[in-house]
Amino acid sequence: MAKYKVTFKKSVAKDLRNIANRDVQRILAQIGLLADNPRSEGCLKLSNMQQYRVRVGLYRIIYEIQDARLVIQVVKVGHRTNIYKGN
Repeated sequence: MAKYKVTFKKSVAKDLRNIANRDVQRILAQIGLLADNPRSEGCLKLSNMQQYRVRVGLYRIIYEIQDARLVIQVVKVGHRTNIYKGN
């Protein structure tokens, strides 16, 4: 399987600033694993959207997969209680 390129929306940097450093390290490690297999175990497709989510402890990573271009775009990262608000 080909390796995907991971890109980030500009707002993701702001999302990560509000998270503790040890959790940010775990989140970034999980994002790195998505490059190898974006539809790995634990990944769920969000209903009525072309987005997926993966859990990292209490946090969620929302991302889009563009198979034709082999690109994963991380859209949002946040705590599970408010990640889906406004998305």
